[in-house]
Amino acid sequence: MDKIYCLDANVLIQAWQKYYSPKYCPDYWSVLNELGVQGKIFLSQMVFEEITRTDDALSKWLKKSKIPVRKVDESVTKCLQGIFSKNPIHRYLVDNIKGRSLADPWVIAHAINEGATVVTKEEKVTAINSNKIKIPNVCDNMGVNWINDFQFIEEMGIEFRCFLK
Repeated sequence: MDKIYCLDANVLIQAWQKYYSPKYCPDYWSVLNELGVQGKIFLSQMVFEEITRTDDALSKWLKKSKIPVRKVDESVTKCLQGIFSKNPIHRYLVDNIKGRSLADPWVIAHAINEGATVVTKEEKVTAINSNKIKIPNVCDNMGVNWINDFQFIEEMGIEFRCFLK
């Protein structure tokens, strides 16, 4: 079976805003669309909603993209319950105070449900006695494969070519 990848919101947001802007790197976004058509990548419904609740260029692109969006269903909800019951520290994955990271546990739940690899910009928290926890920490605790976006680019064989206008 081919490997599939569940993308975290930060993979799209940071790429769009910082280093793969469609103004300079439009082919990257075309490749993501093609990977979506091929069924190699997908988004959780919560990631889609996190990005599209803002009316900006990325939101508009994502609404028209061909990246599949997986709905929350009973099996995904059971995976989410498993994440929170496995280790009490997993509850710190969601930042209720700042209203951010609400999609993070759903990314992992969808990955568990589909046997997917999580792609995220987050890095593991390694400090002892920290109440902070990130997607990679929970993935490791749950036995879910995860990689960053640069590893994803390598695994997909994406090449960037530059041209002068």
